[in-house]
Amino acid sequence: MAERSRAALHLSMIAVSAALTAVFTIIVRIPVPATAGYISLCDAAVVFSAYAFGPLTGFIAGGLGSAFADLLGGYPQFALISFAVHGLEAFLAGLLVRRNSGSVLNMVIGALISIVIVCGGYLLLETLFITTFASALAEVPMNALQSGVGAVIGLLLYAGVRKAYRNLDALRW
Repeated sequence: MAERSRAALHLSMIAVSAALTAVFTIIVRIPVPATAGYISLCDAAVVFSAYAFGPLTGFIAGGLGSAFADLLGGYPQFALISFAVHGLEAFLAGLLVRRNSGSVLNMVIGALISIVIVCGGYLLLETLFITTFASALAEVPMNALQSGVGAVIGLLLYAGVRKAYRNLDALRW
């Protein structure tokens, strides 16, 4: 029964984290007319989920939540790209923190990695599947801003929740 309860807990964390990611993406959306895209707080939820619940939960929640937000928000052409980019972002950041017991240095490094993954991932995948290299390159500054601000907010949110709920790290898997 304990194993079954643990599996239900993990599934619940994934569902709530994916919903949080979708809400953070849809609710705070600042249009960027020059790129026909937008800036959101998606990365704040992605980084928080990865740090709080680990790389697997982060991957699934970050990927599904951001893809779902694209589908609901009128950007279906980005859904698979968002799934891959934000899923990988969360997986790598969460893996780094999990392996090193959540040290502050590793959280900062994880935040920097998330910026690189988001900028590089969208540049590569948009160039391959949606637009030209020049158009995708023009989006890099806004992607860097979004992922950088999101990573800082996600890190601060995780630190605050971890301080309030000392057993948070026990929920990582």
